[in-house]
Amino acid sequence: MLNFEITDYDKYVYEKELRDFLPDEFIDFHTHLSKKSFERTGKHNGGSTWTSLVYDEQTAEDLLDAYNKMFTGKTVTPMIFGGCIFEVKTVNNYVHDKGIEHKLPTLYRTTYDMDADELEAEVKKGGFLGLKPYLSNCPPYLPPNEIRIFDFLPHSHLEKANKNGWIVMLHIPRPGRLKDKVNLAQLAEIEEKYPNIKLIIAHIGRAYAKEDIGNAFDIVGKGENTYFDFTANLCDDAIRACINAAGTKKLIFGSDMPIAIMRMYRIVENGVYYNIVPRGLYGDVDGEPHMRETDETDVTLMMYEQLKAFKRVAHELRLPDRDIEAVMRTNAEKLLNV
Repeated sequence: MLNFEITDYDKYVYEKELRDFLPDEFIDFHTHLSKKSFERTGKHNGGSTWTSLVYDEQTAEDLLDAYNKMFTGKTVTPMIFGGCIFEVKTVNNYVHDKGIEHKLPTLYRTTYDMDADELEAEVKKGGFLGLKPYLSNCPPYLPPNEIRIFDFLPHSHLEKANKNGWIVMLHIPRPGRLKDKVNLAQLAEIEEKYPNIKLIIAHIGRAYAKEDIGNAFDIVGKGENTYFDFTANLCDDAIRACINAAGTKKLIFGSDMPIAIMRMYRIVENGVYYNIVPRGLYGDVDGEPHMRETDETDVTLMMYEQLKAFKRVAHELRLPDRDIEAVMRTNAEKLLNV
């Protein structure tokens, strides 16, 4: 794992802001595993590129060790699945083996052209709990800004997920993010046609700024089995809007590890988010539109910044401990049937 250490400032933030706020046990529902030796597949089509500056690999052992360093006195259980830019069979096999070795829940990475019957057989054989499609695994001729959900999560896969009551962890595409009309129409279609799917709209639909939300919560999130995770989402407005619309029983914690080891804080200008990172720590960031540098020395981890955002909203809304526990653990346990 690249550039990861716990500083005195991190320890201060954890002890002052988070230790007493967090439950003693919680579940991180959104983590990626990969190794440097894994083949990277095809041209990057959609999704953020700054993430590749943050880490070189994350093994299962890296992940569990990072939790021990970040969350002294806590027990954290991750949901694991393969990194999104790696050859699918390789990462699925690795995730399967590490899930068994460490007794962790797993999701199956997909590509748009997988045969649905074969996919179903592989998921069942491997004991995976559902699917993790990703927008870069779509027909390569599609321009990134024009990718639609059904381009990388076809109906044939959704039918299998609905039949089996699987989890589907969905990172939505398109520059409009959560408020995009095509996204909203297709999310509503999934909720209507496939009600048995445990649908998780990852990153609160990538609503990283207030301007990304629009009227989304008037349209989606009504289904009994629709959830949101606030993975890598540091936006108080998005977390608050999600809770106000869908309730704490529909919000789940996820970190996007190893991205969450990033040393940063986030600002929003004119509806666009920017990760503010220590100068030089992640190499040349001039070509990354969502990255800016700072000479500040007291900059902590994305993981802590994300949890601090949730804490601010929880205190503002005066959430009782049971609701914080729901977001951090018991909602995930329901999905895992534990």
